[in-house]
Amino acid sequence: MKVYGQDYRTIWLKPQDHRVVQVIDQTTLPHRFAVVDLHTMEDARQAIAAMTVRGAGLIGACAAFGMYLAAMESPESEFRNYLNAAGDALKGTRPTAANLAWAVERMLGAIAHAPDVAHARLIAMREAMAIADQDVDHCRRIGVHGLHLIRDIAQRKPGKTINILTHCNAGWLAFVDVGSATAPIYAAHQAGMDVHVWVDETRPRNQGASLTAWELGQHGIAHTLIADNAGGHLMQHGLVDLVITGADRVTRSGDVANKIGTYLKALAARDNGIPMVVALPSSTFDFALRDGVAHIPIEERDGAEVRYISGLNSQGCVESVRICPDLTPARNWGFDVTPSRLITKLICERGMCDANEASILSLFPEQRK
Repeated sequence: MKVYGQDYRTIWLKPQDHRVVQVIDQTTLPHRFAVVDLHTMEDARQAIAAMTVRGAGLIGACAAFGMYLAAMESPESEFRNYLNAAGDALKGTRPTAANLAWAVERMLGAIAHAPDVAHARLIAMREAMAIADQDVDHCRRIGVHGLHLIRDIAQRKPGKTINILTHCNAGWLAFVDVGSATAPIYAAHQAGMDVHVWVDETRPRNQGASLTAWELGQHGIAHTLIADNAGGHLMQHGLVDLVITGADRVTRSGDVANKIGTYLKALAARDNGIPMVVALPSSTFDFALRDGVAHIPIEERDGAEVRYISGLNSQGCVESVRICPDLTPARNWGFDVTPSRLITKLICERGMCDANEASILSLFPEQRK
């Protein structure tokens, strides 16, 4: 996608040195665009833990490249044990996102049958690149399938703007390119359709305000930033045609774990008869789980993210300020689970389906038990 008119992915091998992985530092956006070099597996682990990189698909890709870096730095005599330990360390960073563990296990499986360490390192590089390329391809396919939903809305209101509400950032910054929830939006824009996006600020880390608004602006898509709690009001007054979000984990029955606040958007959408659509690559499905509310692990982050907010001051400097009394305690759940009954459609690279086990398995028959 575009950054100041130049094409970028969110993660790539450094052109001058393939032993280095480069990523866009999302903690500095939207005020500064910066690229960070990852030299070691620990660098990759820290990038995921500190949310230098975030978003389901990108977390998976970064974990894959982290395993590649582990392969490159491992002593030959301890290669297998070192990679297993690296995989455990990476998987421990963000427990909710299914893509992370999926990518680690795929990397371990690819390397398992290498005849020697030199071949294993080459396989690790190729497999990490393949995971990144697959993420891009799957997101593009999500865009193709999701475009049909937006076309249907356009046909029902010819000549009028199509208003889409998003929550958090499931754009190209959350993946390797294109994004999941934004993929149909980008496809509609490219097709010349009149789309406008309501962007939730998404507290406490403000990924909507900082990331979604930034990337939509870079791509020239009309958008308006709103407070998190404004979505229901907009829906009541006919100003939202479609709610589309991403996901960090989806069960085989269609329960969806996503950024905290998604459940409330789904409730408001159901009350107002507005489609609630979730876009995800297949690597985000957790086919081992059925009951998402009971069994999806929900990450709880540092309460300081709730107590403090950062931004650009009048002098052009980024600063952090406390928004509550000094001794106020805070809790900070990163995700919630939206039950499948509130989801209108799921979109993945294989197509669209209803949010129930039978419909999901019609796209993934190999997961039948």
